[in-house]
Amino acid sequence: MTRGGREKSRDEPERRCIATGESQPKGGLIRFVVGPDGLVVPDILNRLPGRGLYVAADRAALDRAAAKGLFARAAHQPVKAPEGLADQVEALLARRVIDLLSMARKAGKAVTGYEKVKDWLVSGRAVALVQAHDGSERGKAKLHPPKGEGAFIGCLSSGEMGLAFGRERAIHAALAAGGLSVRVVEEAARLAGLRGELAMQDGGGTAGEDTKTV
Repeated sequence: MTRGGREKSRDEPERRCIATGESQPKGGLIRFVVGPDGLVVPDILNRLPGRGLYVAADRAALDRAAAKGLFARAAHQPVKAPEGLADQVEALLARRVIDLLSMARKAGKAVTGYEKVKDWLVSGRAVALVQAHDGSERGKAKLHPPKGEGAFIGCLSSGEMGLAFGRERAIHAALAAGGLSVRVVEEAARLAGLRGELAMQDGGGTAGEDTKTV
């Protein structure tokens, strides 16, 4: 398993993290390029032109790469990492997960609300359970994720989940099988790497139950 919580795959190309020196599947790393102004730019979608510099989806690794001048060393040129780079990457990944979850909802591949999520889990339709890290531990403990890798996502807040479902907040969600769901799981694994222990929480918050905006 990689630092970002992603399972290694023999079929996926690997890249070396400039901070840890470890080779990991490319999809589980954060790609950066050097902009025209010499600043490091996160390339969350892996689409920007230029030579890619890869760092593990891990806050400590990102902080080390920025503080120790490792981007410049890997790029073989003067490079400056902007202040708060790890926070910037985390925000971009969170937005990415929210957008993908919203797309899954519109495609009929994601639902929210305790009863709907429970129904999907019981019927076997759900391949992943998503729960807000700031949700009630008592409420979340009543639902159990399906078996399998990536079957639980706990790195989003209730407010972030609410954005994906057009609500003020959401605590529980379920994903059905499909390409969009795979992408949600993959991007959530990278986000979880940035959020560390917070993403592993399974309750204890006070966000309450799922609610709709009025």
